[in-house]
Amino acid sequence: MNLISIFDLTHAELEGIIERGEELKKERKVLKTSNELEGKTLALIFEKPSTRTRVSFEVAMHELGGNVISLNWNELQLGRGERVRDTAKVLSSYVDAVMIRAYRHDTVVEFANYASIPVINGLTDFEHPCQTLADLLTIREYKNHCAGVTLAWIGDGNNVCNSLIGGAAITGMKMRVACPQGYEPAGRIVDHARQMGCEVLIMEYADEAAVDADVLYTDVWVSMGDEHESEKRKRDLRNYQLNEDLVKVAKEDAIIMHCMPVHVGEEITESVLKSKNSVIFEQAENRLHAQKALLLRLLKK
Repeated sequence: MNLISIFDLTHAELEGIIERGEELKKERKVLKTSNELEGKTLALIFEKPSTRTRVSFEVAMHELGGNVISLNWNELQLGRGERVRDTAKVLSSYVDAVMIRAYRHDTVVEFANYASIPVINGLTDFEHPCQTLADLLTIREYKNHCAGVTLAWIGDGNNVCNSLIGGAAITGMKMRVACPQGYEPAGRIVDHARQMGCEVLIMEYADEAAVDADVLYTDVWVSMGDEHESEKRKRDLRNYQLNEDLVKVAKEDAIIMHCMPVHVGEEITESVLKSKNSVIFEQAENRLHAQKALLLRLLKK
């Protein structure tokens, strides 16, 4: 079993990971470590920088009794042109699973096609399923359920948005995506979600998307790999800031989410980030618990 796309999970599998994540979060308050993955080794490969993904996976494996090897792309022969497929075959004989963060989604797909061990997408230009696991865990934590929850995404319909749409489709949430023309989420993701019965609305105006929303979610305007068009993106997305005006039209108990890192004053204001509705740092913590649950699903026999 791999996790390349959030759509790789069935409803039962996704619910199981979220429920186990909730249990692990409670258990960690009593005892941080276990031996459930003793003898297992996870390799982490990073072509892109990382804070939450790197640290949460390393801590997760440590606390589950396993081992972890963290590798930079350019420290491997991949950085000198070795084929992805060859690296996948070699690492499959050394470790029990690989998490890979890459610029191109096709890189992770190719790696998984040639690996004989579980492969986890730690972020690509197309999806970020591990983030969605933590997001759904957070929504359940604050709303008690995901089904029927309305999530308003404000800004660039990027990789995180793509995976969230998939998560919404699997769990029964409703998605509104407010973005300028040219920044819409992937058409095939939206189509797939709608075919599953998910209500996905692509909207032009942020205030319309935010009306009576249960969740307000945003992300950076300039993602990794988009730095060459930084100024254009900031101009195009300037009307898609998660600010006090949007919070006012959402439900009174709407939660504020952001996958981080945060660029305060661009996609979100300082006052909203620090407001009583903000669960951004709890959301970041939940990366650890969700990924522990995922690793147990993939590696525990």
